[in-house]
Amino acid sequence: QVQLVESGGGLVQAGGSLRLSCATSGSLSKLSTKAWYRQAPGKQRELVAFITSESVTNYADFVKGRFTISSDNAKNSVFLQMDNLTPEDTAVYYCNVKPPLPRREYWGQGTQVTVSS
Repeated sequence: QVQLVESGGGLVQAGGSLRLSCATSGSLSKLSTKAWYRQAPGKQRELVAFITSESVTNYADFVKGRFTISSDNAKNSVFLQMDNLTPEDTAVYYCNVKPPLPRREYWGQGTQVTVSS
């Protein structure tokens, strides 16, 4: 049984930083792509960043230069360093793991990030 557990969310003032972690358990392909998504109240879930098994990264325009995604492939963990946070970053952040097809993808339960102005 695969499980993803996020941690590191919380309340921070604008301009501050947080580091999210996603720990996985169960059998996951080392070739999986790992990602962070977020969902703000009343909005659709959106991709924040992803990292491939070869450490290729990609970021949404609204976080470029502020957020950094990284992973520990040996532990199948993924992290999101968030700097210079703004109130617009307030959302529930979700960890996502996509193994190579045809295997299904997995989601964590989410961690709340709240940025005060």
